[in-house]
Amino acid sequence: MCTVVVLVRPGHAWPVTIAANRDEQLARAWDSPGAWWPDHPGVIGGRDRSAGGTWMALHRTDGVAAAVLNRPGTLGPLAGKRSRGDLPLWAVSRGSAAAGAAAIGALDAAEWRGFNLVVADRAGAYFVRGTGFGRPEVQPLPASLSVVTAHDPNDLESPRIARHLPRFAAAAAPEPGDWKTWPRLLGDRSGGLQEQLDIAPRGGFGTVCSSLLALPAEGPPVWLFAPGRPGETPFTAV
Repeated sequence: MCTVVVLVRPGHAWPVTIAANRDEQLARAWDSPGAWWPDHPGVIGGRDRSAGGTWMALHRTDGVAAAVLNRPGTLGPLAGKRSRGDLPLWAVSRGSAAAGAAAIGALDAAEWRGFNLVVADRAGAYFVRGTGFGRPEVQPLPASLSVVTAHDPNDLESPRIARHLPRFAAAAAPEPGDWKTWPRLLGDRSGGLQEQLDIAPRGGFGTVCSSLLALPAEGPPVWLFAPGRPGETPFTAV
């Protein structure tokens, strides 16, 4: 179960900021963010070597970002289903977050296992819910803080959301050049297993990397990446 934190602040120098931890099977090989897809010019992201897609992508020119998460009970691939790692690539290649979310919302959700997708640009952010049938549902995220896991945004039935939504809400918000306490919050290992953001390896599963991404009102996006558990791995610029 991954975690994506989205802060939307219209009129701010950093109108949209994103923090994300990726939790994955440790044996599933991957590459740090790069321009791995020639058929998606301008797009960078971490590459999943198994299926060739990504968990998080950014279009450097358009400033559109997207991150995909599993829905409950849908970890890993399934025969006959397409890879969810293609979804962020398609979403960020539509010119805007609104167009990217709409494009994913027009797909047949039955072709994929359940997924949550966050799509954002400097104008705002969207949540797309794919439940495995029908069309994915698209909803704008509010101009405030949202935390997404395998559950819906800010769903307090998720122990992780119930624990960390108030912690991020109470923390000083990131400012240009200063992420405040967000890197430390991403490295939190307290609480029960279902509450932790930075999961120690257990049963071949754990937190494998982390990202901090800002979509500025002016200028290029800012992406800091930690190629390991954020509680022990430095963030560096992509």
